[in-house]
Amino acid sequence: MSSLLITNAQVVTLDDESRIFENGSVYIEDMKIVDVGNFDIESYTPDRTIDAEGKLVMPGLIIAHHHLYSTFARGFTPPGPAATNFDENLRFLWWKLDSVLDTDDVYYSALLALMDAALSGCTTVIDHHASPACCDGSLDWVERAFTDLGLSGCLCYEVSDRNRRGEGIEENERYIRKLQEFGDGQMAALFGMHASMTLSDETLQRCAAIGNDLGTGFHVHAAEDRIDVERTKDQYGKRVLDRFHDVGITGEKTIFVHGTHLEADEIDLLHETGSMLVSNPESNMNNGLPVSPVLDMLDHGVLVGLGTDGMSSHVISQARAMYMHLRTMRQDPTLGFVEACEILLKNNPRICNRLFAEPRGALAAGQLADVVIYNYVPFTPLNADTFYGHLLFGLGFSRVITTVARGNIVVDNGDIPHLDENGVRAFCTERASAIWSRIR
Repeated sequence: MSSLLITNAQVVTLDDESRIFENGSVYIEDMKIVDVGNFDIESYTPDRTIDAEGKLVMPGLIIAHHHLYSTFARGFTPPGPAATNFDENLRFLWWKLDSVLDTDDVYYSALLALMDAALSGCTTVIDHHASPACCDGSLDWVERAFTDLGLSGCLCYEVSDRNRRGEGIEENERYIRKLQEFGDGQMAALFGMHASMTLSDETLQRCAAIGNDLGTGFHVHAAEDRIDVERTKDQYGKRVLDRFHDVGITGEKTIFVHGTHLEADEIDLLHETGSMLVSNPESNMNNGLPVSPVLDMLDHGVLVGLGTDGMSSHVISQARAMYMHLRTMRQDPTLGFVEACEILLKNNPRICNRLFAEPRGALAAGQLADVVIYNYVPFTPLNADTFYGHLLFGLGFSRVITTVARGNIVVDNGDIPHLDENGVRAFCTERASAIWSRIR
């Protein structure tokens, strides 16, 4: 049994009572939090003690939708004409990039992005993967990056008909069965799909039948752009969410992503079926698209989460983008602030707690030991009433000193001690150039 004691901290629990402890402590044994607050630290004999020196300690953050495979796109300009719309952006950039990835590219793109996640205080990532040239077994390579670093992950493969009919179905099924038989809780799985416009009826029905037979949820893009809505209506005579619902894909373990063009009664259907919706504001704005109607979805009782969509592994910046966008869109400076913070800090853990057996998202006894120490000492009062302001205007710009994931220290004094961080980054820079040279 290993144990860790963090002392002399501003402990932000994010528990049901929103408790914050001055000069507080957190005690961890193995993967679980045992004690939190102003307890007698002499009552424990930990293997290691970390003096936080008054800095802020809080639960590890969660990214509810990512594309780790997109890591090597940073700074890349694809050959040929520039994309002028969403469809061209898929065809000219993303589908060219993912088509040239090999297994090493899959591993290192995941590892590099997860290193950045850990260094920004994130301990759980829900990912959506695609690599057509090495589809079979690819989720094992993504998983290896998670286990080598130490974070928790929920994986799926992006099924579509864009290269061959039903590509990725077998990889989803294989990986889900693998975790059901051999999983230890660190990894979870969903059945992934790209979008309605890239899925034939035959493929959609196969996905639904296999996923439901396995008892899993689904992770699928929905109505991100108007083209998805229009093609679905033209080809199948249905709206996007109705088409998914009719084959049995909606439900409490299913994540729909974006939903920017869903109609009001489709949003009602999300609520009625208990389905989840993850918004990715920076990504949508980057693509010149609308952003998920988050306030409408919250008003309809939908569980809304927050993702990065491959833009980065820094999820606090997404909350900041969300609240600023909501205020600009509605031209109302009273909106979005609380909602964006609570989507990140409360709803993302709720999403995870539907997908993983181990509860996370709060510093409380029995919770998974995902804990972050920020190099942040506030220069204005920090309490339950002011914490959100510190989150968006302070923590998001602060360096992480320590990240504890599943009870293990994965970031120590700002470094990742069990990996050659500089070596990985240098190797990936060379690898990115090689990937770019293969794209035509």
